[in-house]
Amino acid sequence: MFKKIFGQIYIWLILLLMYLPILLLIAFSFTDSVYVGQWQGFTFDLYTRLFSNQEIMAALGNTLIIALTSAAASTLLGTLGAIGAFYSKKRFRKTIDNVTQIPIVNAEIVMALSLTITFVFAGQYIFRTNIFSYWTLLIGHMVLSLPFVYTNVKPRLQQMDPSMYEAALDLGCKPRKALYKVVLPEIMPGILSGFLLAITLSLDDFVITAFTRGTGLLSGESQIQTLSTYIQGIIKKHPVPPEMRALTTIIFLVVVVAVILITVYRNYQIKHKKSHAERRA
Repeated sequence: MFKKIFGQIYIWLILLLMYLPILLLIAFSFTDSVYVGQWQGFTFDLYTRLFSNQEIMAALGNTLIIALTSAAASTLLGTLGAIGAFYSKKRFRKTIDNVTQIPIVNAEIVMALSLTITFVFAGQYIFRTNIFSYWTLLIGHMVLSLPFVYTNVKPRLQQMDPSMYEAALDLGCKPRKALYKVVLPEIMPGILSGFLLAITLSLDDFVITAFTRGTGLLSGESQIQTLSTYIQGIIKKHPVPPEMRALTTIIFLVVVVAVILITVYRNYQIKHKKSHAERRA
């Protein structure tokens, strides 16, 4: 009995430490004060000022564009790589698995510096110009998130019954059609989780962004500003803009809604599979 009570208290304490800062941030997004802790009355002014702040909106737009494009490209390449490795010979599959683990455990600063040196070398000796732009930033974010997509898709392939793909081929399906009809639906949860993880990694990244960004996107002729680089530049001389509290609240709520929808979708799939199996039985 004591262990059960202690375990529940411990769990609630951990949850409190995790979510109390977020709840405080949400609460103070409804008051117009520079610092958190100074309550100046309930108001929606921060949300109104957020959408009229062109610098924050440009940084947000850049962040979303980079996150979505890099996540989509990483998900495509990571999924194809996982499928290719899964159906390859054992030695080659182990080699790919080991190589994929290196970027995950490697320090991000090492990855950022290596990418920077590569882009500088390519710009000086191959393209004969400065190549730092949206595309170098996109490549950097893809290098960051692609291994995580691979590791999310691989377990779903291992859980899949390999005889289903072979049965589809025996029944007349071409390999491409069998891939779309059999393999992809089975590993779709892993693909979706890898895609969401890639978006999260891109949204949070600062080091690779700071080292690989150039000019372009919504920043025009100046260096690309994402939310992380924008905040880092602001806090050198000024406090974090109060409007950022409203923006982080919106991002948190969007993430919560996305998690709920994904959970509902997965529960629906599980119930559908169970009912289908019961009907067949």
